[in-house]
Amino acid sequence: MAEYVILFAGPMGAGKTTAIRSLSEIEVVSTEVANTDREAFDKPTTTVGMDYGEIDLDPDKVRLYGVPGQARFDFMWEILRERAMGLIVLVNADAPEPERHVYEHLTAFAELARRGGVVVGVTRYDLQRTDIGDRIVATARAVLPDRVTPVFAVDARDQEQMRTLLLSLIADIETRQAVAEAAS
Repeated sequence: MAEYVILFAGPMGAGKTTAIRSLSEIEVVSTEVANTDREAFDKPTTTVGMDYGEIDLDPDKVRLYGVPGQARFDFMWEILRERAMGLIVLVNADAPEPERHVYEHLTAFAELARRGGVVVGVTRYDLQRTDIGDRIVATARAVLPDRVTPVFAVDARDQEQMRTLLLSLIADIETRQAVAEAAS
C-alpha cells in the first residue's frame, strides 16, 4: 500500500477547496474565513491555513492538502510541501494573466515539482476561448524545461474530471519513482 501526499496550489478562487471537496471521501477539514481582500477576488470566503481531505484508491491512500492562494499565507506552503509527493496547480482561465499564476506557483514549488509529480488544471476554461492552453503549456515548459507537465481543462466541481487529474499526477509520481529506482 502506498500513501500519496498531494498539494493543491494556485491563486485565490481557482477552485482548490472545491476540487478537494469533490474528491474527498471524508468530510473536508477547512480553514475558510471571510474574505477581506474582495478587490483581489470577489468571493465570500478564502482559505487561510489549509484544506484537507482523503481518498482511497484501493490499496493506496491519497491525502489531499489545499494551500492558501494568497502569498501572505505562503508560510503554509513551506510547511505543507515538506511531505508532499505531488503538486496540482489550479488556475482560472478567465483570470487576468493565468499563465503568470502558473509561473508563480511552479516557481514557488519548483523543488517539489522536480522531485515529485506535477500537473496543471485550468478551471473555467469554457469561459475563455483563446490560446490559454498553449500559453500555460509554454509557461510550464519555461519553468520546468526538463520535464513534461500535463495541462488539463477541468471543472473543479466534477469528481470524475478531478479524479482523472489526480490519477495522472499519481502516474507521473510513480513513473518518476520507477525511473529513479532503475537508475540507482
